[in-house]
Amino acid sequence: MPKAYKLICVVGARPNFMKIAPIVRALEPTPIRPFLLHTGQHYDSGLSRTFFEQLEIDTPDVNLEVGSASHAVQTAEIMKRFEPILEEQRPDAILVVGDVNSTIACALVAAKKSIRVVHVEAGLRSGDRSMPEEINRVLTDAISDLLFVTERSGVENLIREGIDKARIRFVGNVMIDTLLRYKERAPSYVHVLEAAADIQHAPAAGEYAVLTLHRPSNVDDPRKLAALLKTLARACRGIPVVFPVHPRTAARIREANMSGLVRPPDFVELPPVGYLEMIGLLKDAKFVVTDSGGLQEETTALGVPCMTLRENTERPVTIEQGTNVLMGTDPARIESAIADMLRTPGKRGRRPELWDGRAAERIAADLVSFLSGVRLP
Repeated sequence: MPKAYKLICVVGARPNFMKIAPIVRALEPTPIRPFLLHTGQHYDSGLSRTFFEQLEIDTPDVNLEVGSASHAVQTAEIMKRFEPILEEQRPDAILVVGDVNSTIACALVAAKKSIRVVHVEAGLRSGDRSMPEEINRVLTDAISDLLFVTERSGVENLIREGIDKARIRFVGNVMIDTLLRYKERAPSYVHVLEAAADIQHAPAAGEYAVLTLHRPSNVDDPRKLAALLKTLARACRGIPVVFPVHPRTAARIREANMSGLVRPPDFVELPPVGYLEMIGLLKDAKFVVTDSGGLQEETTALGVPCMTLRENTERPVTIEQGTNVLMGTDPARIESAIADMLRTPGKRGRRPELWDGRAAERIAADLVSFLSGVRLP
């Protein structure tokens, strides 16, 4: 009987759930036994539960329940609560995904205790050190023992930063594994609108836009958030904007008394929706406006035009090969870009290399090799 290996798999926020699900599934026939740890960084327990159910993930073995706080406090609290778990479980390695505070916090604790760290979605770089996620990405990669990369630019970034090429694996994108597995199970956008917003007469397919906003740089300054919402309302006049409002953004809108800016007919405001519901909204949208990294990838895989409300992206393949356009946050640029979108079919692109639904299988095979010390050909 082959030796069994214990792997602590860390999740903390909603994007992590879509990345960990196919990995845990791919590990089932291997000698690796995943121990699922949820830090509780995403603290909406009801919505977390919905994501786990929809993605067919077992209940986490441990939930640290850290909740919301500043970056420093949240990162420190995760580290304090994670260390006793490591001492108790004594895993062969830990696996972290993405770029949230849970990623760097758990990686740092493990590295200091000489426990091997595996980073999925390594090497992505925006070049913008003002983004907390960029700091998390760079630091996590620097202390990881095995780095799984979603696009070739990630390999180049890591080598440029001095990471040994032998530790890098270009495997594709596990987010797309999940998307391809579940996209046919997603409810129709009509059902989502009727259920979440009590819409009786939904727009036709391809005749609405989807908007998501959550980055602090876009939503924490009330003047900037108000300017963005007013600009989008002007630019999208004549096409409904379906707006599932992130809890952070909803709080800022309430605090600044901006509720009047997101009402019909310009916006169809929704509460946060589950993963399958979001895919249902994306699939039939004419275009998507977002500041999310994950949506840049999902829209590329779905062939839906994406317009990103940022000056940079850590996912350049979505621009070079996919459907993404960097729109920035200047009102004139936004209005011009959306006017062009409304006149044309929009950017379509193609699905990037190795975004084929089998990234998790490649990761599982490499993990067995890594933990057993047998190098794959």
